[in-house]
Amino acid sequence: MDQFTLNLIVVGATFALYIGIAIWARAGTTAEFYAAGQGVHPVTNGMATAADWMSAASFISMAGLIAFTGYDNSSFLMGWTGGYVLLAMLLAPYLRKFGKFTVPEFIGDRFYSPTARLVAVICLIVASVTYVIGQMTGVGVTFARFLEVSNDTGLYIGAVIVFAYAVLGGMKGITYTQVAQYVVLIVAYTIPAIFISLQLTGNVLPQMGLFGTHEASGLPLLTKLDQVLTDLGFNSYTGHHTNTLNLVLFTLSLMIGTAGLPHVIVRFFTVPRVSDARWSAGWALVFIALLYTVAPAVGAMARLNIIDTIYPNGPQAESLLYEERPDWMKNWEQTGLLKFEDKNGDGRIQSYNAGNEAFAATAAERGWAGDELSINRDILVLANPEIARLPGWVIAIVAAGGLAAALSTAAGLLLAISSAISHDLIKGTLNPDISEAGELLAARISMAGAIAVATYLGLNPPGFAAQTVALAFGLAAASIFPALMMGIFMKRINDKGAIAGMLAGLIFTLVYIFVYKGWLFIPGTNQLPDNAANWIFGISPLSIGSIGALLNFAVAYFVSNATEEPPQEIQDLVESIRIPRGAGQATGH
Repeated sequence: MDQFTLNLIVVGATFALYIGIAIWARAGTTAEFYAAGQGVHPVTNGMATAADWMSAASFISMAGLIAFTGYDNSSFLMGWTGGYVLLAMLLAPYLRKFGKFTVPEFIGDRFYSPTARLVAVICLIVASVTYVIGQMTGVGVTFARFLEVSNDTGLYIGAVIVFAYAVLGGMKGITYTQVAQYVVLIVAYTIPAIFISLQLTGNVLPQMGLFGTHEASGLPLLTKLDQVLTDLGFNSYTGHHTNTLNLVLFTLSLMIGTAGLPHVIVRFFTVPRVSDARWSAGWALVFIALLYTVAPAVGAMARLNIIDTIYPNGPQAESLLYEERPDWMKNWEQTGLLKFEDKNGDGRIQSYNAGNEAFAATAAERGWAGDELSINRDILVLANPEIARLPGWVIAIVAAGGLAAALSTAAGLLLAISSAISHDLIKGTLNPDISEAGELLAARISMAGAIAVATYLGLNPPGFAAQTVALAFGLAAASIFPALMMGIFMKRINDKGAIAGMLAGLIFTLVYIFVYKGWLFIPGTNQLPDNAANWIFGISPLSIGSIGALLNFAVAYFVSNATEEPPQEIQDLVESIRIPRGAGQATGH
């Protein structure tokens, strides 16, 4: 059986499973559509949360970014995982205790203001739409390679599949679909990693292989990788080479952005009790760790395999002839995500750090005229089994896993957007008397519209999947997270402070991103300031969310203290959310 047919069978089988589950778990009420009837078991919810959490950025893009940058991009791992701990400890149980369906509903009630709820809807939609672009990018990349269609066609197919099970099933259908998607994606990610770890180090566990011995050279794997990279003018893999302030702010932005993402928070509304929310968080961390502890090994081993492919006899010897390139390069060239340009006309593939001035003399001696191989970071995990020449069934499973990761998170995000429009905007503001059937119809129409917008924006994404997602985290960090934290832990914050803080954080972060990502023309300049030399204090647009969050906190605090206190019933409400019933008797106070 040829590889295309095998891919089609495996991917088609998983899609049939997802749609079948959605039909079985079809939502019949708004409670089932928004929160799965609040009857999901903690283990089931933990697995669904993990699938919701591990998006295309985690599955497809994260290992690629680590592979091509090294230690510095471990900030993705630290920020995303640390943020989930923050969410589980500081937000999830309290929000579940409040007993609402959506994040804007909590903000509207806590800050006793329809305007605050509306601003929260705007913040949620901006962050979620930005995030879902990254998922649709991942869908397009996966389809483009494994089903041999164009990137655009892949996006359209993915949109149809999400429409079929998300619009039909709502949160109830999405929850059980995500359980299946988690199983698919974790198997797809782990099996190739085990094979490659065995090939390179003899260790069955990739986590051990990362710190094991590279069998072909007898050196520690990371030492060998550092050696071949520096031989080609690249930075060492294990060294720290970037702005420390930017790294810290980026990690912080990912952490607090994680804790402010509505599609993850809403998962804790689906369990019966507050204690179940805590157990869900614990189980989700276990399921997430199964992938996140493997990702660094996948990145390191894949980078070494790519270099060994281009320089089969080492970086000091002649590189690979283009005509003798392996099949995996030919396959990915057809997608346009891998490109070769013979700059010196010798018919060989040279890949090195052409921007390293210290290496320029060495490159000139070898007759190299520039880096000739361009590899999109998003293809690395998907191409990994082909690079390592693994069996065809492994390649097919990886294709299904990449799609599962992208579709699971896309569905959660689209539900968050749909809920914000139908429940918070239409029912909460525009038409409070809408019937339940009308609200359910509005939710499904809103989701269909969100899918159409996400597909359109996914056709022209602003970066790699993980980079686009990082922008979404920054927006959530600057707008939603501070409002939630202050809403739970600061009784003095009033409606005016919350509204001013959210708007300040959101507008500041959006303007910085648009200016310094080069999407906004600056009068009087000849070129857009889209590089590190122009960033304020070297702070990347991907890191600015943490500064936006600080601005949000500061504005909310000062505005609240300059205006009247919240009503006493609101302060009592905050107290009741934060302190468990019976605490006074237990402590004697």
